[in-house]
Amino acid sequence: MPTGFNAAEYLLTAGHPDATAVASPRRTLTYAELAAESRRVAGGLVELGVRPEERVMFCMVDDVELLTGILGAMLAGAVAVPVSTMVTGLELGKMLADSRARLLCVSGEFAEQAVTALGFAPEVTDVLLDRADAAGFGVRTHEWSSLSGTFRSGRTWEDSPALWLYTSGTTGQPKGAMHRHASIRAVCETYARTVLATTPADRFLSVPKLFFAYGLGNSCFFPLGAGGTTLLEPSRPTPALFARRAREEEPSLFFAVPTFYAALLASDVPDDSFSSVRHAVSAGEPLPASLFERFRARFGLEILDGIGSTEALHIFLSNQPGAVRPGTTGVAVPGYSVQIRDEAGAVIDAAGQPGELFVAGPSTATGYWARYDATKLVFQGEWLRTGDSYVRNEDGTYSCLGRFGDMLKAGGIWVSPSEVEERLRQHPAVAEVAVVAAPDADGLDKPVACVVAAAGVTVDPDELIEFCREGLAAFKRPRGVVELAELPKTATGKIRRNVIREQVRDVLRVVPST
Repeated sequence: MPTGFNAAEYLLTAGHPDATAVASPRRTLTYAELAAESRRVAGGLVELGVRPEERVMFCMVDDVELLTGILGAMLAGAVAVPVSTMVTGLELGKMLADSRARLLCVSGEFAEQAVTALGFAPEVTDVLLDRADAAGFGVRTHEWSSLSGTFRSGRTWEDSPALWLYTSGTTGQPKGAMHRHASIRAVCETYARTVLATTPADRFLSVPKLFFAYGLGNSCFFPLGAGGTTLLEPSRPTPALFARRAREEEPSLFFAVPTFYAALLASDVPDDSFSSVRHAVSAGEPLPASLFERFRARFGLEILDGIGSTEALHIFLSNQPGAVRPGTTGVAVPGYSVQIRDEAGAVIDAAGQPGELFVAGPSTATGYWARYDATKLVFQGEWLRTGDSYVRNEDGTYSCLGRFGDMLKAGGIWVSPSEVEERLRQHPAVAEVAVVAAPDADGLDKPVACVVAAAGVTVDPDELIEFCREGLAAFKRPRGVVELAELPKTATGKIRRNVIREQVRDVLRVVPST
C-alpha cells in the first residue's frame, strides 16, 4: 500500500495550538482555530459534492478564506487550484474549462470576471463566495459562512494530487502543473529549513500572492510547516503599504520580486522599515547586482536571490546567508541537483560556457494536465527542463543569462540581454530596462533597449548607447533605445518580453545596419 500522507494535516499540526498561525487585517487565528476553520471548510466542500481528486478553483484575495480554502480542499482529498486574480473573465473561463472544476470559489470583488468565466465553463455547478452576493451567476451560489462540517482528512497518499498551479502563460496557453502532497513537505524540508532556517518564532510577509508558487510557499507552506506566523495582505501591494505592515507586524522574513525591491528604493518609505527582517528573499526574475547593492546600502539588508518555477514549486537554486554573491543565483539548494546542457542535450561541465538549466529534486510536478507533448518536452525522467539560460561560474555559483529563447546574436556572437540590462541600470536616467532583439534594415537581429526613465529625467538614446559601449564589448551595445511609460509584466512581475518584441519589431528597419 502507498504511504498515507496529507499535506494539509502536516501543515496544520506543525505549530503549537495556542500560537498565532495567521494574521490578516481582518482576522487573526491560532493554529487550533486555523485547523478548526480548515476542517469546517473541508466538510462544507464535501457537502457541496466535491469528491476526492476533483479540482476546486480559487480566484480570491489573500486572506483567511483563501488560506483555509486551499487547506480545506487538500484535507478533503480534493485538488486546490488557486489562480491569478489579475486574469480576465475569458482567461478565468479557459482555466475553469481546462481543469473541469465544478466549484469556483471567488472573492466578491472578482464577481464580474467570474460571471463572464462561467459562460465558457458549462461544467461548473456551484460558486462559493466569501461574502453575501448571489446575483447573476446562473448556478447554485453559496456563502463562505454557510459551510459546515467537522471533516478531518480524506484518504490521500504521498503521491496523491494536492495542488495544480497554472503557469503564467507569457507565451502560449496556460498549463496546469500538477503537484503531489509530498512535494509540499519537500519544499519545507529543503529551501525553508536548510536555507532560511525557519523556526516557530518566524513571521512571514510576502509581496507575491498565494495564487502562484513563490507566494504560496512564502505565505502558506513555509510559515505553517515551521509552526510560525503568516502575515496575509489582501490589498494590491505598494511600497508604502508593505513598509507599514513591516513596521507594525515585525516580520523576520520578507519576500518580494526584483521589481518590488526597485519600487521600494524609488519610494520615500523610512530606511528602518524592515529592521525586524533577518532575511529578505527575491525570486521570479534575476536580481541585478546594482539593485542588491543599493538595497543593502539603504535598508541594511542582504537579499537572498534565487530561482524557482511553477513546475518545481519553489526555489531550488539560491544564494546562502552569509555567502551572497551579487548578480548570481547562488548554488543548488540541498536536496536538488542542477545541470547545464547545450542545444544537443549534452551536459556542460566547464565553467563559463552557457547552456540551458535543468534541475532534479523532490518537489517537481508530475506533469502538465492534458498536455502530453509539453509534458514530454519539459519533464525528462528525473530532470526538469527550466527554459532558462545559465552559466556556472568559477566559484561554483550560477548566473542567469535570461530565458533560453531570449538569448540573441549580434554579429554572429551570443549576447545575454541581462548583461546589457545590468549595464544600463547603472545609468542614472534608467529606472527599468528590458533588452530584446529586433531585426534591422537587413533583417538581422540586433539588441534594442526598452527603457523606463527615472523620475524627472529625460532619456538620451545616444548617451545610453555610448554608455553601454564604454562598459561592454561593442557588439553588445543596443542599436536602438525606446522609451516606454512602463514595461509590460505578467501577474507575477516577470517582464513580458514577447510583448515588448512585438512593440519594437520595426524600430531598426528604417535605418541602415551598423
